[in-house]
Formats: sequence, structure tokens, C-alpha cells
Amino acid sequence: GPDSCGLPPTRPMNELRWPAHALVRPVVLTALVAAACSAPSSDSTLSGGDELLPLTLGNIYSDRGSASGVAVSPDGTTLAVTGRGPEGPGIYRMDLGGNGQRWVRGGSPAWSPDGSRLAFLSGGALHVVGVASDQASTVVDGLPGLRNPSWAPDGHRIAFYSTQGGYQDIWVVAADGSDPPRQLTHGAASEDDPRFSPSWSPDGTQIAYVSNAADWWHDDVWVVDLSTGDSRKVSSSLMASSTPMWSPDGGSLALMGTAKDEYWYEDLSYLYVVDPADGGERIVDMQVYATDYIMRHEIAWSGDGRWIYFPYHERGAFDLWAVPAEGGVATRVTNVGGSWNAVDASADASVFAFVRSAPTEGQEVWTVKASGGPATRVTDFSPRFTGVQRPLEVSYRSFDGLYIQAFLYVPPALRGVAERGSVGAEASERYAGPVCPALVQVHGGGTNSYMQGQNLIEQYLAARGYVVLAINYRGGSGFGRSFQDLSVEDWLNGQARDPGAAADWLRAQPWVNDKVGIYGGSYGGMQSMSAITRTPDKFDAAVPMRGIYSEALTLPGADRLGKIFTITGHGGTPEERPEIYEKTNTLDRMDRITAPVLVMHGERDVRAPFQNFELAVERLSELGKEFESMSYPEGHGFRDPANSIDMYARLDAFFRKHLGECSN
Repeated sequence: GPDSCGLPPTRPMNELRWPAHALVRPVVLTALVAAACSAPSSDSTLSGGDELLPLTLGNIYSDRGSASGVAVSPDGTTLAVTGRGPEGPGIYRMDLGGNGQRWVRGGSPAWSPDGSRLAFLSGGALHVVGVASDQASTVVDGLPGLRNPSWAPDGHRIAFYSTQGGYQDIWVVAADGSDPPRQLTHGAASEDDPRFSPSWSPDGTQIAYVSNAADWWHDDVWVVDLSTGDSRKVSSSLMASSTPMWSPDGGSLALMGTAKDEYWYEDLSYLYVVDPADGGERIVDMQVYATDYIMRHEIAWSGDGRWIYFPYHERGAFDLWAVPAEGGVATRVTNVGGSWNAVDASADASVFAFVRSAPTEGQEVWTVKASGGPATRVTDFSPRFTGVQRPLEVSYRSFDGLYIQAFLYVPPALRGVAERGSVGAEASERYAGPVCPALVQVHGGGTNSYMQGQNLIEQYLAARGYVVLAINYRGGSGFGRSFQDLSVEDWLNGQARDPGAAADWLRAQPWVNDKVGIYGGSYGGMQSMSAITRTPDKFDAAVPMRGIYSEALTLPGADRLGKIFTITGHGGTPEERPEIYEKTNTLDRMDRITAPVLVMHGERDVRAPFQNFELAVERLSELGKEFESMSYPEGHGFRDPANSIDMYARLDAFFRKHLGECSN
């Protein structure tokens, strides 16, 4: 039956895996989960509207509404918005004024070149629907791993990816389904790497794509000929991190990427222009970088081929930028900031649409014209929550004098005093207001960043009575190459001391009760575990989630991107660079831990293999450390809302137990 949040779990709560070594049992959390997941009122709606929902875990993870993707029609007049809107999940057809309705159930929309049809995916099949219809025809069904449809310029064919042959390969099919699909590439990319899309040349004779066929460790640009099926590699020195896009004249390909002989900088990319005929490469000279955002953003060419548009983020905030294709001064197109989930453009890049969230706004679609002017929000899908605050953007000084950006979330009772800023020693002695426990949040990704979006877990924890400081530790993107270089071949070492300095800053505030915890997921889980071994005196409790605690031991079980990220970050394999891998081996430093630990993980995780959880539990047990543990039938990113709710309810209960509550 449904759990206390009205969400059907993968398994009933009393059947969730409770390892023999777990020190916590379901009964401990009964009251807390009931409070955290209290069901919304029956008259709640799926759209944003004017309703304010309680900020509970049940509401946060109920998928009540948000935009997730957008495709702009070729003429720039209509949007195909993916997400959960007022009529439920699916693709919504909307004009730029925000008027529209749900079109079809499905995702991955792609407009035909004339804007008369839409290709989309639903139920594992490829469908096509007319712009004035909601009755779709099925074009391809029965192929596994079908994704990312892309129309030929003549509108008669559609290219897409499938894993039918055990790889990510491109197939082509007649748009009307009159002919069976034809496999075009063979062994193009690893089956577990579904990042890129097929890119048609303007004349429809070739498709550009990203492949690791020449070298398993490299992401090269390739071109395949539609008539002969012959493929050839056209890049050599770059590591692609976005789909290559053809210039309007077909003479160039542009994409985001990094140099193979440099660090694999996620979210801080060069713009490359590649000649598909002779393989010539150049980096577009400009004063900033581009942001692929975990390798899911793309660039766009202007209709005359003179400009390249790209997203870029600084200090956790995104905007759209433009640069002359030949290089020069890059300038902003938008000035809205926030965290962007997707961006798309009309055929001539005169109109852009992007999915954006901000600290007090959910994920919605915005549009802007390349000619300039304000960006306009066109959807109203996401709910509004009570008690959501704009965090205070602050900096604190770390162990070596560098300043680290952070975002401060505080309980409602502390908002006023926190906004007034630091107080002197004498004023601190006279402070007689509430004091609360504090938490340091360390983001995932390592080379990514804590984004200025609607970070509802931090909002929820602040509402529950914690002072939360989310930090952008060294090695992350958005602060320039020199700052990101600080973690090259030094993972979990110097950067793991940044959280300890954050804990010092928190304790210096008169409204913190001297108790500080730390938590994070993925690389944030790694950082959390490393921080309590590098600076064990700084933290009173820790919750590492989905982390890697021995890169050398668990690297063979990781997926392809995990392997590349790890080997690049360490400057080689464990055999080649044992001294570097020793820095990231927190298993061997767990004897230094003094804080109680709650470790949680997904049992199907291949980005941070589940073996890490098992090794951590074994080591903590051997050392007699105080710890609790919980695992879930999930991968690296949790899909079942009930499991996410349970995980954060446990985190809350654990910190409440060890850090206390606010007091006057």
C-alpha cells in the first residue's frame, strides 16, 4: 500500500533492506516521517497557481509539477515543453505568451524542419504527431534504448539512437514509417553513455556524432555518410562534451569540449570549431568559457553563421552568452542567473528558450529574443512552498586564506540577525536570541558547482531548525581555471579542508549552538567522509551519501564516465599514480573519525559502485566507530520518491539526535 506520503514505495517500508549492522530501525523514524511527509490538502493542484504548499519532504518529492525540457519550433513561434503541468505529465504545446495545453504524453520532442510535425518518445517507441493534432503515429517500436530523435533537413527521415547492438548507435527511419529503420553506425559509443544526439548536415548527406570507437577513453567527433554508411573521425585533440552543431553553410562544426592533454573540466569548456572536411580544429578565442552543465547543454549558430551562442555559469548562476564565430569578446544575452536545466533555439537562433529555476522559483520555461530585451517566463507548472527563502550569498576564509563562496540558509527565527551580518565580540556576548545547530552542505560532481536554483532540501532543513551553509569548495567550476586547478590530482585533500573552515565560520556565529554536521551526495558524499578524516575535530556528525571511499578498489565497477573522471582527476590509473589514489582513500583514514556517521547508498549504483558502501560499513565496524547505515534498491540517482523521502528523513533524525535543536 502507499506510504505515509501517499507514494507507493518500491518495497513496503518494513521490507526495505535493513542490514544487520544498521543501528537504526523503522520504528525510530515513524513520527518524524509522518511529520515530514504530511500529505497536502485534497484541493492541491499540479500547477503553480497561487497555492502555497507546506515545505515537507512529501511535497518536495511528490512531482507535483515542473518543466523539465523545451524545444523551440523552427520559426520561433511555438514551444514544445516537457514536464508535469496542469494536465499532468507530457509534452505541452505553447506559444511564446505562455498559452497552450498538453499535446501528447511523452518526452524528447523534436520539431520537423517545417514546423508541421513533432517527433517524440513514449513507451519506448518513436512517434510523430501533426502540429494541429493529438493523434500520433508510431514510427519505430521494439528497439531497445531508443532516444534523441533528430529530423533530416528534408523532413523525410529521422535519426535516433538505439542500443540494439550493445552500443549507442545511430539509426535512420522514414518519418512516415514506410520503411523499416536502418542502422547507420556500428559500435559508435558505449552502451552506458547516452549523452549526445545525431546532428544532420544542412544538405542532409551526413550526420555528425560523438564516438569513442577510436579509443575507449576518448570522445571524438565523427561524421557518417548517409549514402555509403562510411564513418570517419574528424577531430583529434579535443574531448567532446556536447553534440557537434553544423554551421548554416555546412562548412564547420561547433561544440563544447576540453583538450585531451588537459584536465577533464566539467562545466568549464572551450568552444571548438572543427572543419569536417580536413579535421582542422581551433578554440574560439574569448575571455570566458562555456558550460556544458554535466554534458547536457548545446551551442547554437546564428542564421548567418557569424555568431555562436552558448550557456555559461559564474558563481553558480547561468546566463546565455554570444561570441563572434571567429573569436573575440563574448557578451551576455541574458541577465537572469539561476540554474538552467535545458536551453534550445529556433532554426536561426533568433529566439531562445531555457528551463530555469531560482532560489525562490521552481523549474519553469523562459524565452528571450537574440535581439535583446528582458527574458520572459512562459510556464507556471511548479508549486510554491511556504517558508522558502532567498539564501544569503556569503564568503568565508578557508585554511590557506582563500575565500570560498557559500549560501547561507537559516531557520525563520534567525533570518533577521543573519541578514544584519557578523557582529563584534562584545555584541556576541550580549546576544540573547535563539541558537541552532549547523550543517555544512558539500555539493556533488567535484568539478561542478552548487547552483543558484531552488535547492529545496537546504530550504527544508533550514525550516526544520538548522543553519545550513552550502559551499562551493575549491576545484569547482564557475570561478575560473586557476580555482578549478586547485583540485587537479589533489582530490579530497586540500578541498576537504574547506568544509572544516566552513564549520569554524559557523561556530563563530553567536546564533549557532556549537554543533556542526556535514552532508552531501556523490562527490559530496566523498567530501563528507574525507572531511571527517582530514579535520575530525570540526564536525559532530556526518551523513555521506552515494560516495566513493576507495577509488583504487572500486574503479573496475564504475561506468565509463566514472572511470574517465577518476583517471583524469588522478592523472592516471591506480597502478600509474598510487600516491595520488592514496589521497582519496578515506578507508585508510577512518581510524581518525570521531563523529558519528550515517552512511547511505544505492544498491544498483555504478557511478559510485555499491562496493564502497560495503567497504565503508566493514571498516567502520572493524574500528568500532559509532555509525548507522542504510541502502536502497536504487542507482546513483534515486528514482522512487519514497526512497528519497526516507533517506532525508533519516538524515534529519540523525542530525537531530547528535546536534540537538534550536533553543533560546
